[in-house]
Amino acid sequence: MVLGARTLVMGVVNVTPDSFSDGGRLAGTEAAVAHGLRLFEEGADWVDVGGESTRPGAIPVPEDEETRRVAPVVEGLRRRGAGPLSVDTAKASVARSALDAGADLVNDVSAFGYDPAMASLVAERGCPAVLMHLRGGFGDMHRAPAYRDVMGEVIEELSRALARAETAGVSREQLLLDPGIGFSKDAGHSLEALRRLGEMAALDRPLLVGPSRKSFIGRVLDRPAERRLMGTAAAVSAAVLLGAHVVRVHDVAEMVDVVRLSDAIRGDAGGRAA
Repeated sequence: MVLGARTLVMGVVNVTPDSFSDGGRLAGTEAAVAHGLRLFEEGADWVDVGGESTRPGAIPVPEDEETRRVAPVVEGLRRRGAGPLSVDTAKASVARSALDAGADLVNDVSAFGYDPAMASLVAERGCPAVLMHLRGGFGDMHRAPAYRDVMGEVIEELSRALARAETAGVSREQLLLDPGIGFSKDAGHSLEALRRLGEMAALDRPLLVGPSRKSFIGRVLDRPAERRLMGTAAAVSAAVLLGAHVVRVHDVAEMVDVVRLSDAIRGDAGGRAA
């Protein structure tokens, strides 16, 4: 799969009882596997499987429980011939189990910051990984975030995360970056980070952006999560036009069309490269 030829779409499978976006609808293994297969049918290039909610107020999930949620779904999707799979976790033991079950990529919202063993695992396996920007832990990241220069600080902190990963033996070529829209950022910060996404080209890594159904959309449009489809479409289009290589979304069928048209509008004008 070539990054940069067109914008890729990553579909989301949340195997959690308290997800902000689907309210636990996919908490069972078979339902989650069926949903993942449906996302590929709708045009997803990747499917991202996660077993721990990061919504404000979410209760941390023990490693064994998160593994119990995620690994069977990854295994079931792989057994049924699914396409590329990623595991959305900040725990090395969960990532290891998911990779053993057939996952291809690790999507770590903490940029290897929560679990020191994660970087070593990714180096050992040689798999791609996403480093996302956030500050604080799951319990406090949403409390009164403050920045003087949001994108400047995101770039600086992700640059340090890249350096830490390389020190641990991870090749820079394995890594994608995510500005962390909605994570330790209020609505204004998220809008500014998206508006200035093009500045992340300075880090010379492919970009994954996940604006889907996020609270900044609800704040601007006064919509609950289940009514943020059109706002998500606008944010996804902006991300593509500003240089995203991958967009992470819940509503795959609709966003595949948004991405295709945004790519067509964008053409080669943005100069995006892998």
